[in-house]
Amino acid sequence: MSDRRRPLLVARRTWLTSAAAGAAALPWALGAGPARAARVVDVRVWPSRDYTRVTLELDEALDFNHFTIDKPDRVVVDLRGIALDQAFRDLMARIAPSDPYIRQVRVGQFDRETMRLVFDVKQPVKPQLFTLDPIDSYRYRLVIDLYPSQPPDPPAGNASGEPAPVERKGERKPPKPIVSRLVTIAIDPGHGGEDPGAIGRRGTREKDVVLAIATRLQKRIAAEPNMRAFLTRDADYYVPLSTRVSKARAVQADLFLSIHADAVVGSHARGSSVFVLSDRGASSVEARWLASRENRADRVGGVNLRVRNREAVQLLLQMFTQSQIRESKRLGTAVLSELGDIGELHKPRVEQAGFAVLKSPDIPSILIETAFISNPDEEKKLRDTRFQDRMATALMTGIRNYFIKHPPGPRGRNT
Repeated sequence: MSDRRRPLLVARRTWLTSAAAGAAALPWALGAGPARAARVVDVRVWPSRDYTRVTLELDEALDFNHFTIDKPDRVVVDLRGIALDQAFRDLMARIAPSDPYIRQVRVGQFDRETMRLVFDVKQPVKPQLFTLDPIDSYRYRLVIDLYPSQPPDPPAGNASGEPAPVERKGERKPPKPIVSRLVTIAIDPGHGGEDPGAIGRRGTREKDVVLAIATRLQKRIAAEPNMRAFLTRDADYYVPLSTRVSKARAVQADLFLSIHADAVVGSHARGSSVFVLSDRGASSVEARWLASRENRADRVGGVNLRVRNREAVQLLLQMFTQSQIRESKRLGTAVLSELGDIGELHKPRVEQAGFAVLKSPDIPSILIETAFISNPDEEKKLRDTRFQDRMATALMTGIRNYFIKHPPGPRGRNT
């Protein structure tokens, strides 16, 4: 039974709205809070085109309930066992006017045991709320995901690759196409949002540098005739591993490149690596360890397993094809050769392991570890825009060389 038209009760409560969050003083007429209240450690807001995520990090778990109201559209979240404090004023102050889904947040003490959040939204949404147990540096988290009721068209605003421009007198001649039909390349910047990925000694976050490299690669692909690029994320927010794969399939990608920055205990490891999927176990102990670390990203980034897309889950569980692995190795070899020309290689050959993000049965897929962010010298390089440009150029050259040797067949078939 839907709670969409449930009346919004406002008894015994004074509202603090996001519009008033910056006020120096506010008239609080609140009753006493719960005898023993959970404490909010931090609040974070991750707006994106796909959805907006609000994360409440707490020192202990708490009970919650939510429902929606329309005309106007609102999402109401009731939290039990927590008191209204400065953290919720911080939350309201972090709602940007450009947020695609949240107009403002209102907060009030509903009763002695319950604190209420009301999200005034800009369009109808489908909220998903779930909790995450402590992991790494995070404590208990309550995640509030606001998805649009009508999801945006996947390629819109993110794909590039218009036909080559008509040559005009005095202008540079457009490059000759290396492919005979339009090909789509899915670029997957690893991590994002709640999941920073590996962090270097100088505080460099993997999620930031790989997005910078991915954006540069996207522009290079867009400059090629008959090619377009699609980013699985184009800003700082988390995309579940299965969703990255399903996004690539939604745009009928011909190739999938997941970009990362490696890290190990210690600071001596260095160099670039390329990985593909394995059907017979990892090719090395290191590859197995890396796949395990990357596959736990959903636990850090935050995924609601109860409502996970059924098709995406089945996709990750179904048998991958030998053809996909063969083509992935070809692509990986072409890319690895170019990476060796701009820096040191960590391993001289393409490695294999069970990376969840590479489990598309019909798209050649590789995972690139650009450099070791745990190495101070390589962390410095990853922060350097010149190195990011060289890395993007090397990846683009590897893609070109792959297509020259292995021209794409009819869409939907790997040859």
